[in-house]
Amino acid sequence: MKILISWLGKTDVDNMRQNKMASIATLATKHNHTFDDIIILANSWQEHWNQYESWLNKRLAVLGRPDVVKIFSQSLSSPTNYQAVANAMQRNLEPLAKAGNEIFINLTSGTPTMTAVSVLLGKGIYGCHFLQTAPDNSIEDVTIPFDFAATYARVARHNISARVMSGPAFAGAFNTLTAKSAPMQAVIKQASKLAVTELPALILGETGTGKEVLATAIHAASNRSNKPLKTINCGALPENLVDSILFGHVKGAFTSADKDHAGLFEQADGGTLFLDEVGELTQAAQVKLLRALQQGEITRVGGNKTIQVDVRIIAATHRPLTAMMANGVFREDLFYRLAVGVIEMPPLRARREDIPQLVEQILAEINKTFAKLPDYKSKKISNSAIKFIENHAWPGNIRALWNSLNRAVLWAESDEITVQDLQQVMLSVEQSGTSEQNVPNLVAGFDVQQYIDAIKEKYVLAALEKSGGNLSKAAKLLGLANHQTLSNWIKKLGIEAE
Repeated sequence: MKILISWLGKTDVDNMRQNKMASIATLATKHNHTFDDIIILANSWQEHWNQYESWLNKRLAVLGRPDVVKIFSQSLSSPTNYQAVANAMQRNLEPLAKAGNEIFINLTSGTPTMTAVSVLLGKGIYGCHFLQTAPDNSIEDVTIPFDFAATYARVARHNISARVMSGPAFAGAFNTLTAKSAPMQAVIKQASKLAVTELPALILGETGTGKEVLATAIHAASNRSNKPLKTINCGALPENLVDSILFGHVKGAFTSADKDHAGLFEQADGGTLFLDEVGELTQAAQVKLLRALQQGEITRVGGNKTIQVDVRIIAATHRPLTAMMANGVFREDLFYRLAVGVIEMPPLRARREDIPQLVEQILAEINKTFAKLPDYKSKKISNSAIKFIENHAWPGNIRALWNSLNRAVLWAESDEITVQDLQQVMLSVEQSGTSEQNVPNLVAGFDVQQYIDAIKEKYVLAALEKSGGNLSKAAKLLGLANHQTLSNWIKKLGIEAE
């Protein structure tokens, strides 16, 4: 089908009231193509829409052309707002192009913003034809002598490469993250590439692995770093307040709404919205979020004004979203909206090379906080205690390490934290049923052999300590056939037996 699409201009309306031709009418009645549909987009002069449709359809009928003129209302914050106009044009052009129609765009009617957006989208994405009319109502087929898609791709590749290789935002955003281990180095490399794009991001990983820290770094390294980063824990969203928190409300929308309130989408406009634990969203909340992401616009609770928003979404979860999709718990269309750039945070047990530096950083922060207490003496940690931490599986990851070190600093009798101090503060956690006997979450970077070795090393050290270093006794405690088997384990695990 041949389809003409145009914005409604003031001249079109004024000339119609004088029964004169203007751009849209000229193209509809005089172009050598007979259009199967004529779609007019409008956001003003609503009182004249029915009259205009009727007037132009009658002219087409007289000429023996199909009377297919239809005006469609478009909600725009302003006819010169590029984002709003682009969203409206994209909503209308995309389904027409997908259906295989031959699309002709009128460049004469509407504001200069509408013309510019029509050229960019029509040429760069949807392969449209372009038409315009002169004041004497002559018609011109317009040729746009640029390949926007190729030019944009070439410039984008150059800019992304430059930012990834040497951009100052990258250095400032990621250089504070501990990444000596190979899994974390891979994460930083992925995140730095993703940061300079406008793509949505989904960060996966166990609880306590630092997903919010990575999201903050991605925002700081992006072109949106000078705009707000807003964070919401989706698991803490009350069902009856989801709309208000995300999209805002107007005064009087409900009992306690005593003034207008901008939701998180508006607060993050131009910046980033971090949806932590997105897997906790209810089905109803998922539908509302998807609508906002698809349309790039929101409406406050109790209001009728559509508000355009430009927000980059970074989501995170420890939940298995693919399994939740299969079970119908998480919407597939929302998942694919979020899962464009996917990064999986490794658990602490998969990045043991990072542990000494992490312990140093955490302990320095704890000492700084506790220094406010009277008579507090700064704590340090023994090498054997660091080794003990490296050998622990840490089901709660960095968050659990942080909490354990806080307790150790609080209860340690001396200025140096020892293995015994750590064992004391971790005892209740180990007895609570969250030990290594539970199956860990399987995420990228997980090494089952490394996990097994960590468990073996823990029990070997315990057996050696209980047996006073006697290999034969330690082997019996472990249920091994002989001390030679234990010696082989010690050698393979790199344990320094005293």
